[in-house]
Amino acid sequence: MSVYENIVSRTPIDKGWSGDQKYCAVTADGKKHLLRISPIDRLERKRREYEKMREVAQLGIPMCLPVEFGTCEEGAYSIQSWIDGEDAEEKIMAMDAAKQYCYGMDAGRILAKIHTIPAPVDAPDWELRFNAKIDRKIAMYESCELKYESGGDAFLSYLAENRYLLRGRPQSYQHGDYHIGNMMIDQDGVLTIIDFDRDDFGDPWEEFNRIVWCAQAAPAFASGMVDGYFDGKVPMEFWKLLALYISSNTLSSLPWAISFGEGEIQVMRKQAAQVLEWYDGMKNVVPTWYMAK
Repeated sequence: MSVYENIVSRTPIDKGWSGDQKYCAVTADGKKHLLRISPIDRLERKRREYEKMREVAQLGIPMCLPVEFGTCEEGAYSIQSWIDGEDAEEKIMAMDAAKQYCYGMDAGRILAKIHTIPAPVDAPDWELRFNAKIDRKIAMYESCELKYESGGDAFLSYLAENRYLLRGRPQSYQHGDYHIGNMMIDQDGVLTIIDFDRDDFGDPWEEFNRIVWCAQAAPAFASGMVDGYFDGKVPMEFWKLLALYISSNTLSSLPWAISFGEGEIQVMRKQAAQVLEWYDGMKNVVPTWYMAK
């Protein structure tokens, strides 16, 4: 009997931005699992995601381990191991800076391991692909009825002046949404990675574009993450590219937020203001939250 057929109860999980239905599913032997169900039209996308998760798990990454994949009446399902623990964000925010930094180091080292998985040999050229993405995001911002009162021009200028940095960038597998909100700390105190449902291929350094969320929650954690990834030797080229990726993301986050209401719009306005403060209006590429050990 499959694990799915052996489920005797399931409790909905109402967290995150994923379009999947998520449940804490209990099998007849009393064991908990994470059950994710996606629309059937995403079958091949979810199958690929599941296979890549298996590849990541083989690296010894602490994560939701893939257990089973298949189809059911509701769509495509994947079953993953259940992590008994707490959300990393809440737990880490309550720690002192030294402990936050250590967990950040763990997050950076884990990410470096994930990035050892290569992109397909026929992956589209990164410079062309990301430039097209920048163009779309600029168009989204310029056609949006809302604008950043100050700073929008700073992001646009930084993008215009630094696109050349995309030339020749290597590509690897990406988690796709790597930040403190997609991490847990298990009962043994181990930092554990969850939510691979936005996985992709691209410039490994682009994966840091969500570090804004980490820096807002715990600057020492964000600093540790960068140092852990680079083993303490952070190249200046990384900071320049990260500012490009964050400028691109921040520019499009305002039009993105509109469909989610005023609350989310204010979250993004506040985040943009904080980004501009960290980067001194995009004039300094090393953000002020970074505290090198």
